[in-house]
Amino acid sequence: MHILFIVPYVPTPIRVRPYNLIRAMAARGHRITLATLWSDAEERTALETLRAWGIRVIAQPLPRPRSLLNCLRALPSDVPLQAVYCWSPALRARIEQELAPLSRSSGRGVGGEGATSRSDGKGSGMRPDLVHVEHLRGARYGLGLDGIPVVWDSVDCISHLFAQSARDSRSWSGRLLTWLDLARTRRYEGWLVGQFDRVLVTSPVDRVALEELALPQNTPRAQGAVKNGPGLSASPATPAVDEDRIAVLANGVDLEHFRPADGPRVPETLVLSGKMSYHANITAVFYLVEEIMPRVWARRPGVRVQVVGAWPPRSVRRLAERFPGRVEVTGWVPDLRPYLQRARLAVAPLRYGAGIQNKVLEALACGTPVVATPQACSALQVQAER
Repeated sequence: MHILFIVPYVPTPIRVRPYNLIRAMAARGHRITLATLWSDAEERTALETLRAWGIRVIAQPLPRPRSLLNCLRALPSDVPLQAVYCWSPALRARIEQELAPLSRSSGRGVGGEGATSRSDGKGSGMRPDLVHVEHLRGARYGLGLDGIPVVWDSVDCISHLFAQSARDSRSWSGRLLTWLDLARTRRYEGWLVGQFDRVLVTSPVDRVALEELALPQNTPRAQGAVKNGPGLSASPATPAVDEDRIAVLANGVDLEHFRPADGPRVPETLVLSGKMSYHANITAVFYLVEEIMPRVWARRPGVRVQVVGAWPPRSVRRLAERFPGRVEVTGWVPDLRPYLQRARLAVAPLRYGAGIQNKVLEALACGTPVVATPQACSALQVQAER
């Protein structure tokens, strides 16, 4: 099968889901064309790894000023900022070119009867059989693509995440984003569910949240049409989507990459990993250091906390100054595994979140015991002390 995989950021080991999905599908013999956006030299270089797997890459730059301009233009509209942040007309044009009317060839299937190939010298030479588009930030690229099945991988229900952020976030940017975007994100996500042939999420919790948003009374038809898209076709008296349209596809973990090491553990060392610019992780760091650790230090003053992950804001970096010798904030590291493999415990003190927490899966795969809040494990089939 030839799959056009649209993702609004370069799939890398940090972006576990698209990275592993693409790798697994390519390993199974599927032909993958990746349409994506890059924002810096590091991401552009990462595209070469994907090309080495045999992935055909369509990539456009997305400068940060472009994303900010997209958001400014969306402020007075009904479209959430998340839905326009990664919008690139240039990438959309290249996607449309990839799916443009093609000349008919003989044979069957991919390379056979009914297959289509290009005679204009453009594109991959073979029309995709399926479009897979990821995240709310990428969903707009999958709208209005006629004549081909489109799967939207929502990943998480962003409205569900925002509702929790409004209550618990310690990040001022997270609270501001929630204030600006929660109501219109609810309407937009509910509408989006009905626009695709299938919708994927990472957990049953997110599936239920999306299904509730897609009920007729919660969709734009009942609350005013969402701009930048057609109205809903569902009757207000009937469900907006059929029962099996939304499916759960959980994240996995690479057991060849994340595995126990032979070396000793570092005594009294805790590790909290994740992308530290993410508001839920910022809140988790402060909850751990300011509310949980003082109780631990009262009994075990030698315990050290390692906060490992890219892009920590100044407020998180300052914790190392406030608690010298007790808190280490690493920022980006080339390899997360040594931190997980050497720590005595991995912690996941999330106050809120959505989807599956990869930090928990990766620590468990490294044989590191995990202490986590219920919110961090809500999408996992795990039991205490097992």
